[in-house]
Amino acid sequence: MMLLVNELLQDKDTKDTFRILWIDEGNVIAYLINIYDDKALPFKRSVAELIDEIIQEQFIKIKEDPFMFLKKVEESEKILEMRDNAWAVVGNIVRDEPAIYEKNERAEHIKNAMNEHNVSYPAVRKYLRKYWQRGKTPNALLPDYHKSGGKGKEKKASSKKRGRPRKQDTSGININEQTKKIFRVALEKYYLTTKKNKLTDAYKMMVREFYAKDYYYENGVPKVILEDEDKLPTIVQFRYWYNKEYTVQESTISRQGRKKYEKDFRAVLGSSTTEAIGPGSRYQIDATVADVYLISRYNPDWIIGRPVVYLVVDVFSRMVVGMYIGLEGPSWAGAMMALTNVVTDKQAFCRDYGIDIPKSAWPSENLPDVLLADRGEIEGFHVERLISAFNLHVENAAPYRADWKGIVEKQFDTIQRKVKPFLPGYVDKDFQERGARDYRLDAKLTLEQFTQLIIKQVIYYNAKHYLKDYLRDEDMIRDEVQPTPLELWNWGIQNRSGKLRYFSEDTVKLHLLPQSQATVTFKGIKLKNMLYSCERALKESWFPTARQKGSWKVTVSYDPRDMSTVYLLDSDGYQFEACHLLEHQKRYANRTLDEITYLLEHEKQLHKQAEHGQLQKEIDFISEVDDIVKPAVKLANEQQSNDISKAEKTRSIKEHRKAEREERQKEEIIELGDDKPNKRTGEVLPFNQNDDEQKYARPSIKEFLRRRKEQKKDE
Repeated sequence: MMLLVNELLQDKDTKDTFRILWIDEGNVIAYLINIYDDKALPFKRSVAELIDEIIQEQFIKIKEDPFMFLKKVEESEKILEMRDNAWAVVGNIVRDEPAIYEKNERAEHIKNAMNEHNVSYPAVRKYLRKYWQRGKTPNALLPDYHKSGGKGKEKKASSKKRGRPRKQDTSGININEQTKKIFRVALEKYYLTTKKNKLTDAYKMMVREFYAKDYYYENGVPKVILEDEDKLPTIVQFRYWYNKEYTVQESTISRQGRKKYEKDFRAVLGSSTTEAIGPGSRYQIDATVADVYLISRYNPDWIIGRPVVYLVVDVFSRMVVGMYIGLEGPSWAGAMMALTNVVTDKQAFCRDYGIDIPKSAWPSENLPDVLLADRGEIEGFHVERLISAFNLHVENAAPYRADWKGIVEKQFDTIQRKVKPFLPGYVDKDFQERGARDYRLDAKLTLEQFTQLIIKQVIYYNAKHYLKDYLRDEDMIRDEVQPTPLELWNWGIQNRSGKLRYFSEDTVKLHLLPQSQATVTFKGIKLKNMLYSCERALKESWFPTARQKGSWKVTVSYDPRDMSTVYLLDSDGYQFEACHLLEHQKRYANRTLDEITYLLEHEKQLHKQAEHGQLQKEIDFISEVDDIVKPAVKLANEQQSNDISKAEKTRSIKEHRKAEREERQKEEIIELGDDKPNKRTGEVLPFNQNDDEQKYARPSIKEFLRRRKEQKKDE
């Protein structure tokens, strides 16, 4: 049995819940803390004793972590500022493990933090306790504002002055929307420029421009008379709103320029001196375009191009711990899916692709201590999700660790070389040379089938690939460890553990899965032209409401690998609910977003192509209508009498309608039997061609009325 850092253990008798804070490399000693005790401190336990108590069911492993924040905290600047201030106090000292867990060492660290940051002893101890109890991440230091009223709401200005009363006679002004607008204009105009003015100078220029009561000239020089003091914002208010609305990064880029910021001021994440001492010390992620063309599951005649393969490799063991195959080029979205796969139960993952493996064949489902990546898909804003949510250190391998840069690239070469002989549509070296074969036309595999093939190769690689260049240390040589990824991983778990950390799969997914705005309509919850529903929407009558009052937006997370289900996020970010495709949308079930996008684009293209043909048919229909109407109008004009008045024509409509109906009834009589042919069958009946054709000609209405009038006279 293996224990992991950040796992939760619950005492069966007392119901106390403890978090594992640290495990030594020899897997002998662990430090724990009670996550609900307001006065709790870390304490030491034997790993062997803990495992025995778990086996005896005295301790139970808890999967759901009550302190894993699912909310998007980046929306609140106040909360972020408080979190960052607390992290600045304890961020360095918590890394001194295991010394920080011992009373005397901890006391010394707390004193140093007090002197350096000018905070009290209880405050530092409170920050440490929250950090340890709530998951050992910076987000653990978030204030509990979600338990308070008025969350995220700014106080409205009134006639009474907000804030601390001034000691002087003047009361000052409240900062309303108009004042904030003036602040923004002044900051953009006088401070956030390459002129690098001081903030106090920007304040003075703002007062001169926007708070002048009057002007006068002195020796030809225009002078300004300012408003009274109690009608002016103060420099303190000006500085406060500047710090509130502009980040250090935004300000530095505006004042120094982006190039200088990137060169001298940007954050350098991670450290170049840390070494991979065991599984989970470092993972490396990278992406490459596979040398094969694929076809669509919707239509085998659709060639969808070459897939992008993402691999996440443990540096210590060289084991592939996560993967993702999609159609989108190297980007944060693809890297995010690969990282999500890192914490996924690989047995269940393989089962989704029809592959059965034992748990031991691919045992990795934990986050690392450090993630190495190329400068591209991981850099930028999105990296903050990894740092804030999981305290995951991120390093850019390219500039700092050239010796490790090629590890994951080498695995790409190994895996692709193994599958090359079996891949129709494989792109060879002579691709696009004159006279070379067009390998695109050889495409036969779908994205799902290619993924199945790569999964099988990854499993084989992890278990069987012999790392001939791997330098085993003395401990490995003594234990006769074979340098294969799986054996190195298993040996490291037993002898070099402590770096792998547990986070629930749902928590990781909701932090990393892409989020989007869906629309609640009367037809369903619409996302990317697909329609979903959920239990909450039905209970709360969302769809009838949308039909009567109009649609509205909701936030959802989704897995691009399978769009059968999306996840509706609650407004506070702490809860989610699964939404499933409607029955008539099942053609999208079990399909990737790339495949669905390709299908919708193809259908859009077909519709556009059909528009011209439809226009042609409509023009042809107009021509056919004219071909019937124009001769009919001409014939009617020739046959209609000009001697009959309009009144006489309209007076006899009922009589004419009755006569016409009687004649049609005679023609439409249905006769049954072989010797009684139906007039409506369209058969050609023999007739005597010597008879007068007028005998069989259908009389006109005028002729019919004349005959009827003569018949009445005879009677």
